[in-house]
Amino acid sequence: MTELVFDCVGARAERWAVAPTLTFLIKVAETAGETIHGISLRCQIRIEPVKRRYSEDEGELLVDLFGERSRWGETMKPMQLAFAAQMVPGFTGSTEIELPVPFTYDFEVATSKYFHALGDGDIPLILMFSGTVFVKTDQGFSVEQVPWHKESAFRLPVATWREMVDSHFPNSAWVRIRRDTMDALSKFRSQRALPSWDDTFIALLSENAER
Repeated sequence: MTELVFDCVGARAERWAVAPTLTFLIKVAETAGETIHGISLRCQIRIEPVKRRYSEDEGELLVDLFGERSRWGETMKPMQLAFAAQMVPGFTGSTEIELPVPFTYDFEVATSKYFHALGDGDIPLILMFSGTVFVKTDQGFSVEQVPWHKESAFRLPVATWREMVDSHFPNSAWVRIRRDTMDALSKFRSQRALPSWDDTFIALLSENAER
């Protein structure tokens, strides 16, 4: 039987990817002396928000997700981030693979709201592994399953996430609205000959403040 150990040892932003993407560097070790023919690896990634501290400014931006700070003990639960899959080529001893994970910057998605609220520090993640292991034998190869308890904790720097987002949407954010709201905003912008959507929202905020 194989004995596999998984460890996430780093992550980087993929500047030239079509969509915002982080590549996680995963070290895979086999400690029982078996020769691995290959692994069809699956990975589930979750955020563990309770495992970091938050500034006052961050807490204000997290109210929509977790409520007031006094309730966080009840409301701050793990958040599903992503599923990913990758083939691990054959190896003996240990190897390292790259696991690309695409991200969204849609503010309707809870994880995007969470990331956006963080000013600095890191993001506590847990990577949980599963999949199929192909082991070389004298008769060819045998098949095993990656045990469900195999996982690795990783603290993703907020700066790495921000680098990923800024490479695709520098100093920008995305908000989804209804079509009739968009039509009304377009009329408002045209009536005032505003040059951009930023100017449109600033004008709306200014008018509201004057009232």
